[in-house]
Amino acid sequence: MAPPRLIHSAPGLPDTCALLQPPAAAASMSGPAAETPSAIQICRIMRPDDANVAGNVHGGTILKMIEEAGAIISTRHCNSQNGERCVAALARVERTDFLSPMCIGEVAHVSAGITYTSKHSVEVQVNVMSENILTGTKKLTNKATLWYVPLSLKNVDKVLEVPPVVYSRQEQEEEGRKRYEAQKLERMETKWRNGDIVQPVLNPEPNTVSYSQSSLIHLVGPSDCTLHGFVHGGVTMKLMDEVAGIVAARHCKTNIVTASVDAINFHDKIRKGCVITISGRMTFTSNKSMEIEVLVDADPVVDNSQKRYRAASAFFTYVSLSQEGKPLPVPQLVPETEDEKKRFEEGKGRYLQMKAKRQGQAEPQP
Repeated sequence: MAPPRLIHSAPGLPDTCALLQPPAAAASMSGPAAETPSAIQICRIMRPDDANVAGNVHGGTILKMIEEAGAIISTRHCNSQNGERCVAALARVERTDFLSPMCIGEVAHVSAGITYTSKHSVEVQVNVMSENILTGTKKLTNKATLWYVPLSLKNVDKVLEVPPVVYSRQEQEEEGRKRYEAQKLERMETKWRNGDIVQPVLNPEPNTVSYSQSSLIHLVGPSDCTLHGFVHGGVTMKLMDEVAGIVAARHCKTNIVTASVDAINFHDKIRKGCVITISGRMTFTSNKSMEIEVLVDADPVVDNSQKRYRAASAFFTYVSLSQEGKPLPVPQLVPETEDEKKRFEEGKGRYLQMKAKRQGQAEPQP
């Protein structure tokens, strides 16, 4: 049996970033206990088909790269010991902030490391850096936390146990356990919304929810899927971001960019051959940002025994930009129905909560 992986803290970095280094650096830090690298890095140059009309890379493209890195390292870890082989499936993405835009021609460096494991799940921390290969300038563009579960290659409904890791400090394990319990609770709280659907409205008024709401229908093909024949989490996230972007653009009639993504919950797997409907609607607007709820429903059209079901849900935040890339005021949303007013107040609560959190992080420590 292979020895447990050892998680170390890098000097000067928070614990959640401890493993976000190239494999050679991680191996040199951890000594003989980490013969198998505990971190990976993938790189890719950004092409014109990765960008929007303003020349910035789509948020969905970055989310897809983040998920690919997370899937690689979590699947590798879950197969590091002798036993039944598996592939790691994405279960949840924590809030992801887009700290800086990435442009065509820049190189994306996506670094991923395992920060915590429970009996049946793996927490992966991912950082994205952009590099201007003409000047050598690098900047941090994204930070994300993802949760994966190992599914047996023989039986996709069977969740396997995760090989343990050894922490360099006891506090790392305790902090990881707290994050695990928190995300588990939040996942349970999102399930009550699974029956909610987006209904079209004829001749909606501008600035209303119905005016900008949008849907995209996609047939799941082999190129969208994992070895199991189920959709990659990154593919789903990219489609969700595209729909959210359409909603934001319809509401503002300007250039828009992804500012952040609230927790994305994957409620159920999507099989190859399903028709998925990705629906987006505006839920809240502040002076300079928009919150958009995105719902993913799967319809197994070739399987009469299974009904349409909710596969994923999330909240995306967008900002409106001028042609010069400067923030613009956002037209205020006009909720009409009682449900829309309720969702508006819930969105306002999330906005104020995150605003207070950011202000607290910005305050100097005594």
